[in-house]
Amino acid sequence: MPLTDLKDVFEHELKDLYSAEQQLVEALPKMAAAATSSKLKKALEMHLQVTQEQLKRVEEVGKAVGATVTGHTCEGMKGLVKEGDGVIKEGKKGLALDAALIGAAQRIEHYEIAAYGTAVAHAEELGLKDAAKKLQKTLDEEGKANEELTKIAEGAVNERAAA
Repeated sequence: MPLTDLKDVFEHELKDLYSAEQQLVEALPKMAAAATSSKLKKALEMHLQVTQEQLKRVEEVGKAVGATVTGHTCEGMKGLVKEGDGVIKEGKKGLALDAALIGAAQRIEHYEIAAYGTAVAHAEELGLKDAAKKLQKTLDEEGKANEELTKIAEGAVNERAAA
């Protein structure tokens, strides 16, 4: 699809977000299963539930603006998920792997924060207030997930992994 105006760019961003969330729905259970820290495992499992809601939210926004959000692959998320898979394969179960999983998960969160921030800005510029509000909710959730991962890392995992 040629990107000829901001509406095209916004629709492309929605497709990318939808694909990214789909990939995360598949990746998060693997990451949670590899985690040793009960707090990390719980955070990843909780974020899976949130991600499933975020996927539905992107679908709703797409439907509301007349965009088809399926049929696209987010290559950025594909690479981040591949990195996470590599960490799981290379790591030995334990706190060092937990620290690596947190790093992989935070890279994913930062990617999503950037993507949702862009989508919110585009929706606002296009006057799509409801879409902007729904996407902002997801942006806020991604920020909270990132903060939770930081707390888990700084609260115990990194220190114990260093010992």
